[in-house]
Amino acid sequence: MYRLSVRNFALISLICFLFSCSASQNSPISFLEGVWKIADKEKYEAWEQKANGEFSGYSYKLIDGKKDILETLSITKIGNEFVYEATVPNQNEGKTIQFVLNAKINNYLSFENDKHDFPKKIQYKKITDNEIDVAVLGSDNNGFTYKQYRE
Repeated sequence: MYRLSVRNFALISLICFLFSCSASQNSPISFLEGVWKIADKEKYEAWEQKANGEFSGYSYKLIDGKKDILETLSITKIGNEFVYEATVPNQNEGKTIQFVLNAKINNYLSFENDKHDFPKKIQYKKITDNEIDVAVLGSDNNGFTYKQYRE
């Protein structure tokens, strides 16, 4: 019977830790991490990547220098799918709405829920490390777009 020495155990643990860190940092979603300001508005979106690779976030506006939370957000992996969840106070009876990442799209993130009234799609496209385009779309891809810049 092979006995695992403390040194070998430490080495195996370090390799596993490094692999899990690099895997979560290479997530197709990791570019969202940080605080983003909507162009020409005092509205922001903040994302934080958790140790398990999931993301938590919220959008807010500044009123007299204080944060007024507009919605809470998360991106989790359920099975093989990334799921974007948004909870907006005073909308949808306080229920969280889920949008599933369309894995067929490679050049931007498109979280989709065809059963929701509006939006049906929430899309993030990385332009540079400090700029992203966001589209919030309903039926027939009608909706609105805006730019966000990293704070």
